[in-house]
Amino acid sequence: QVQLLESGGGLVQAGGSLRLSCAASGSTFSNLYIAWYRQAPGKQRELVASITRGGTTAYAPSVKGRFTISRDNAKNTVYLQMDSLKPEDTAVYYCYVQSPYGTTYWGQGTQVTVSS
Repeated sequence: QVQLLESGGGLVQAGGSLRLSCAASGSTFSNLYIAWYRQAPGKQRELVASITRGGTTAYAPSVKGRFTISRDNAKNTVYLQMDSLKPEDTAVYYCYVQSPYGTTYWGQGTQVTVSS
């Protein structure tokens, strides 16, 4: 069983920055595939960024160049640095992890609101 605790959401003006954190416990963190998803009102949940056990990252086209995902295995924490935020980035952001055995877990979500 993996427990995920997200933090760092909030209200920011367009052009600003936020850093989301997701702390994981209950599993060997370094073995986990980790991703950030987001869901805006009335829209489907979408993949924002991901990072593999080996540190390979991938981004949605809409955030590439503005968001950076990273992981600190010593702190069992993954981060999503979000720069140059736009109103269309407003959503609930979720941390997602997958174990090497295929088991998946979701965080509770953290609200990000970008005002114009």
